[in-house]
Amino acid sequence: MKTKQNKIDLSTGIVMGILNLTENSFYDGGNYINKEKALTQVKKMVKEGASIIDIGAQSSKPGSNEIDESEEIKKILPILKLVKKEFPDTLISIDTYRSKVAEESINNGADIINDISAGDLDQNMYSVIAKYKVPYIIMHMKGTPKIMQEKPKYKNVVTEITEYFKHKIETLQKLGIDNIIIDPGFGFGKTLEHNYQILRNLDNFEKLKTPILIGVSRKSMIYNLLESNANESLNGTTVINTLALSKGANIIRVHDVKEAAECIKIVNFAKNI
Repeated sequence: MKTKQNKIDLSTGIVMGILNLTENSFYDGGNYINKEKALTQVKKMVKEGASIIDIGAQSSKPGSNEIDESEEIKKILPILKLVKKEFPDTLISIDTYRSKVAEESINNGADIINDISAGDLDQNMYSVIAKYKVPYIIMHMKGTPKIMQEKPKYKNVVTEITEYFKHKIETLQKLGIDNIIIDPGFGFGKTLEHNYQILRNLDNFEKLKTPILIGVSRKSMIYNLLESNANESLNGTTVINTLALSKGANIIRVHDVKEAAECIKIVNFAKNI
């Protein structure tokens, strides 16, 4: 992965720490909505081994409603500027599907754009990415956050997502965008069975020759299977991250950085001993 500053080696796996600026996130909503709490959390995540901090102000949990674009910018920019000032060597990703939010963020220090819609919710996103040449994370989502979990259906979920990414990558490359990372979108328009079919076949996406990001941290695919809740899903998260790393995942997006970093260290040691 190439950023403005340097090239990042993803071959051994890196951690992306989640910083939610939303009041209604499914797990830690409202915890980091002021500058002091946000900065404390970033400091903790960086210390524990996060290479990227992913900042988002728009909830994407199933059934969630959009906030205004101006409100999203108002929430992100002050925290982005503060984090960039305090941690200049840490990569900052912005979790947004809006091109204006992406451009404003890039102009204020963001290194990466993480788009859950892969450009489907804003036709101007590709032109912004092409202009600034930042790494672009494209995720597969069926529908929109508000309706994505209303009986999603696939003939073959892995094949359909693979074809979706092939088309997206070809389109982006024609625009001169080559710095692409794919995210199969666990929980975004998938049933419990779909999610585990994707996990089992994650190495199938390696044929696309792009880095793979996964985000399963404390999601319902864990706690529904284990009949628990998000607060009790750290161990399940670590299990899935371990399996995903063994099947080619390069970036793991998590709430709990220390455990994820330990997971990567153990997996790498076991592979190379």
